[in-house]
Amino acid sequence: MLVKLYRYTVSPLLGPRCRFTPTCSQYAVEAFAKYGACRGGWLTIRRLCRCHPWGGSGPDPVP
Repeated sequence: MLVKLYRYTVSPLLGPRCRFTPTCSQYAVEAFAKYGACRGGWLTIRRLCRCHPWGGSGPDPVP
């Protein structure tokens, strides 16, 4: 629910900034739907930690 709130309120104000495909918020929605709160949350945190100027970019689907 918090991710969806972010996607529809904060994200449009910031514009397109994600380096990965799918975006970090879409990745979180998919991870929570596929793996549940614990594992999906862990995967989302790992993804957010990779999203920095010296990190990678490009396709990074939910495993």
